[in-house]
Formats: sequence, C-alpha cells, structure tokens
Amino acid sequence: MCDYSLLTFPNRLARENEELMVYRFPSGSIGLVSPAELQPKCEARQRRSVWQAVKAFFNPVEACRVTAVCVPPGARLKLHDLSPEFQRDNHVRAEEEVKFEQLTAAVNTYRDAVCFENGRKVRLQHLPEGLRVTVTNLEGAEVSGPVPHPEFARWAA
Repeated sequence: MCDYSLLTFPNRLARENEELMVYRFPSGSIGLVSPAELQPKCEARQRRSVWQAVKAFFNPVEACRVTAVCVPPGARLKLHDLSPEFQRDNHVRAEEEVKFEQLTAAVNTYRDAVCFENGRKVRLQHLPEGLRVTVTNLEGAEVSGPVPHPEFARWAA
C-alpha cells in the first residue's frame, strides 16, 4: 500500500493502466506519484513572506501537498528504463514486470517492495527516483483503502 512514512500525505489507490513515477517526498521517503498530479501546490513556487518560508522549512510536509499513490500487495507493475547499474546489480533487464509486495506488517518500517521474476526483492526505498512505472494489473491484489498509521489516526478523528 503506502509505507508508513507517506500516510501523512494525501493519498489514493492506484488505478489499472496508470502511469506512475518513483518520487522523493519532502519527508525524504520514496513513494509513487502520478506525473499528471505532480504539479504540487508548493509554497516554494509562490511568493511568500519570511515567516511563511521559515514555517515551510520546519514543516516540509505542509509546504508541499503531493498525493502519494498507494499500490496494493499483489498488484503487477512494469518498471521502465532501469539503469544499466541497476540492471547489473539486480540481474534484470531494462524493462521488467514485477509484483508489488508488502514485506512485513511491522509499524514504523519501510515495508513496500517489488519482486522481480528472478526472485530478487527490492524495497521501494531503493528504486531510483524518476523511474517510470505502469500499473498493469490490480486483479488479485489485496485492495483496501489507505489506512493512516495509528499515531496519525487520532488526528483524523
């Protein structure tokens, strides 16, 4: 779905045949976004007062509201244009079909990964930024709505 670190951002479920990309969020965590939605309403692009700049510096999550796209475990993805280094290190081709997996249910840990046909599992946090991803199949995926981490659930109530 979405790693714990992205649940403070607006999020939504992926759609079949949707084009996504690997993106580093202001929190520093890696996740998936829709390039079409990557026109964030960032204060950095607007004129702002000194106070607004200081506030944005200390609260980067509020400064830029990019929507995280959550992928359910079991979904099939296609990764495009993998770098030669990534290919060599993981024994994969430039374009690969992968299965999206959740490695653990443990809280406060990065748990999302992709599993290549050769059995190699790579955490989403280790995929290269800017990598193009296509959601090829959500059939058979464990689809449920994004759920905020329990620490943040009390704020939603």
